[in-house]
Parts: sequence; C-alpha cells; structure tokens
Amino acid sequence: MPAQILDGAAYAAEIRAAVTRQVAWYTAHHGPIKLSAVLVGSDAGGRLYAESQRKLSIKVGVQYELVELPESATQAELLAEIDRLNADPEVTGIILQLPLPGHIEDAVTQYRIDPYKDVEGVNPANIGLLFYGEPLIAPCTALAVTELIRRSGVPQRGAEAVVVGQSRIVGRPVTMFLLTHLATVTGCHVATRDLAAHTRAADILVVAVGKPRLIGPEYVKPGAVVIDVGINRITEETPAGKVVRRTVGDVDFGSVSKIAGYLSPVPGGVGPLTVAMLLRNTVEAAHKQLHRRM
Repeated sequence: MPAQILDGAAYAAEIRAAVTRQVAWYTAHHGPIKLSAVLVGSDAGGRLYAESQRKLSIKVGVQYELVELPESATQAELLAEIDRLNADPEVTGIILQLPLPGHIEDAVTQYRIDPYKDVEGVNPANIGLLFYGEPLIAPCTALAVTELIRRSGVPQRGAEAVVVGQSRIVGRPVTMFLLTHLATVTGCHVATRDLAAHTRAADILVVAVGKPRLIGPEYVKPGAVVIDVGINRITEETPAGKVVRRTVGDVDFGSVSKIAGYLSPVPGGVGPLTVAMLLRNTVEAAHKQLHRRM
C-alpha cells in the first residue's frame, strides 16, 4: 500500500487562515504587526524567499519591510541595523535572510536579534530554551516538521525516532521536540558508521542533510513516518533524453513511497509549512512583546 502523503501546502493554508483571523484581531485591538527582513547582498535565492514572505505576509494582514544592505556591508554595519530594528517599537519580527556574505558571521548576527523579535527562532537564547521545553519562539522548520508528524496521527510517545542531520536550527531542535514528546531519539550525522542500521529501526524518520535522494527504501522501516526536510536543485536527464532541472529532497520519493506509511513530498511538504510557521511565530511574537511591555 503506498504511503499517505503529508500535504504541507494544504496544512499551511489552514494555518494561514487561522493566522489571518489572529492578525485581524490583534490589529483592531493593538495596532499593526510588522515583519522586517534583512537582506545583505544580491543572493537570488534570498531575494526569491523574501518575495515569497512578502506576498504571504500581506495576504494574512502583516506589514512587510525588506531592509537591503550592500554586499560590502561590514559585520558592524549589519549589527547596527539589527540594533535599529530591535529598538523600533513598530517592528514586531526580524528575519535575517541567509546566506550572508562570507565575511559576516551568521551566529554572531543571529545572536544580536532580540529573542522576542526572533520570529525564525534562530537566536541561541531561543534554541537554548528548547532544552527546558519552554522556547519563547521556536525554530520555524523544526515546528513544520513536528506539525507534519502530528498530522500523521502516529503517537510520538514511546516511538523510535531517528533524525538524520544535526544542524543547529533544524536537526537538533527537531531532536529536542521529539524528546519532549517522549519519543526515543537517535541523532545521526556525518560520523554515523552504519546509517541504515539506525534508520531501519525508526518509526519516525526525519532527514535534513542536503544530499539529494540519500535515503532509499533500504533505509526505511515499512510503515514508518518519513519527513523529508531537504531541498536540492539537481540536473538530470529524462528517459526521453531531455536535460531538466528539478527540486528533490533527501529522500528518494518514488521508491520510499512504496515502503513508508506516511511521507512528506519535496516540494510541497516542509517548505510551505515553514513559511506558515514563520507567520504564526510573528503573531506569537506580537503577543509576547505586548505582555513584556505591561
């Protein structure tokens, strides 16, 4: 029996509808919610992501501002811009578009964002609070992954879970969320000796490494929940001999869909749900800032 597809785009639409109602209420009672994105340089991917954020923000009633700095901007200049946005009472949320130019440190800049305005949940303070199960604002992608797992209906309590990839803002936060829900979690990474031995035991398998189609059916337990976080652009030849560009995940969707019980697609799985979680975090940030001022 083929896997049930976890339709992130459909779930995201439901969340955006709820966010739209929340934004309307908040705006009527407390004023507008504003999201400020910071883009350094002219990275095409960052600009495309910013445009997607802008369209969806406007759709749910959130004001959106793109703050652009030149490629030559220094670390000090970027930090000064972050400080300005932190101090601006009209700015509800701050997003730092990645990648940054090589001469600027991601972690230093992310740490400068006010944790109450850190709507992506990437400030080390917010990530650290995950260990206590009480984040101010949780990382968007990790929230998207946990939402897909929840939508599968498979109990997390007591489940064997494997998270392949242990990055600061995806793999490790997902691991912490699963532990919070009392799953037994194995974290796999570049030094894992026998990856398949771990993944084949997983009731819940999350893959976030950035390697196209790394996970085939031989890595998957029959009936497992498989969440694919990878977004990879590849060039390949079709059976007809045509060379095409495709977006694929870290999981070989075609073959794994015959083994897994539930599977998130790429595109259309974690991606759209991550943006929806960003908007939900922005509303949550507005409420938390309001209570901080009281």
